[in-house]
Amino acid sequence: MNNRIALSWSGGKDSCLALDQLVKQGYEVACLITTVPEELGRTFGHGEKMEMIERQSQALSLPLHFIHCTLDSYTDTFIKELAKLKEELKLDGIAFGDIYLDGHRQWGEQVAASVSLSALYPLWAKESDSLHLLKSFIDSGYKAKIIRVRRDALDNSWLGKELDESFYQQIQLKTICPMGEHGEFHTFVYDGPLFREPILLQQGTIVNGEASNRLEMEFLFSSE
Repeated sequence: MNNRIALSWSGGKDSCLALDQLVKQGYEVACLITTVPEELGRTFGHGEKMEMIERQSQALSLPLHFIHCTLDSYTDTFIKELAKLKEELKLDGIAFGDIYLDGHRQWGEQVAASVSLSALYPLWAKESDSLHLLKSFIDSGYKAKIIRVRRDALDNSWLGKELDESFYQQIQLKTICPMGEHGEFHTFVYDGPLFREPILLQQGTIVNGEASNRLEMEFLFSSE
């Protein structure tokens, strides 16, 4: 098996669950990849601060590579940076945490193919499997908080919620994807089996955006 790979990393539950599955399947994750468009000054996936992703990288003891781009040059820059990483890290493939959106998978497969890498989707399933995947994450031992909600899907009372059994029950009362695959909500993972130590968090202010609202999270280093 050609098993040295990079993992597209958002910092949320999907990419973390993908990492967990890949490690269990025997893949060697050589680095995490996170895109940061200049227009945002934050991560593309969840609008997270770069230092939060860096803290995850440290806690997971995995190298991290930021791809700095513009929104217009997103794909071209991603391909160029991925080609460099392929040579530097001797990669065989790149993995993504997408679940069932065909357009996302098509993009990832095209990007991987353009630099002769395999594309892996360890969580790929049917939309009807979303609730089962959520339960798998909750039972996995990883811990995550809601850091962003799409305003037309969830209100601000969901910000800061833990992905736990209570969340599992409450989200089923909403007519949205239980995994938030359409951007209904985003998460930040701060502890779990692959973390050498938890990321200690404190909640900051809520920032209301045009279509979504986010909860600013601050982290505290352990006293070690």
